[in-house]
Amino acid sequence: MTVGFALCGSFCTYAQVFPVMEQLAKEYDLIPIFSAASAGTDSRFGKSADFMQQVEEICQCPPLTDIPQVEPIGPKKLLDLLLIAPCTGNTLAKLAHGIADDMLTTVVLAARCPKLVSPAMNTGMLENPITQDNLRTLEHYGFTVIPSESGVLAC
Repeated sequence: MTVGFALCGSFCTYAQVFPVMEQLAKEYDLIPIFSAASAGTDSRFGKSADFMQQVEEICQCPPLTDIPQVEPIGPKKLLDLLLIAPCTGNTLAKLAHGIADDMLTTVVLAARCPKLVSPAMNTGMLENPITQDNLRTLEHYGFTVIPSESGVLAC
């Protein structure tokens, strides 16, 4: 089974996401996909180059980071499953409304496979009625929403 593992810019969650990725990599072929923010933004939580290197070591292949790399995913049905984790509020809203204005949202909308989304945002954002509507909209369109866990917030 080939699983696309798409990472958005919720950098503070990467420490929790990478162990999940490691577990999945033991059972499935993972294709890592980095949003533009993930691929090109350093934060107080780490450098993007270090994150990309760590993901490449886990998945045994370099992350996809641009449109030409991801274009074949939809038409060629290259994925059996697509997981977006962490999924920022911004990306969540774009997906709920069919906006494909960057590489990651384009690949999610084009992929012809089941999709799972794991929201990663602060409590205020997650509980906002608009975000809750967006989650219901994604579920209406067949996405599976992985419930957020609670914990210490980074912001």
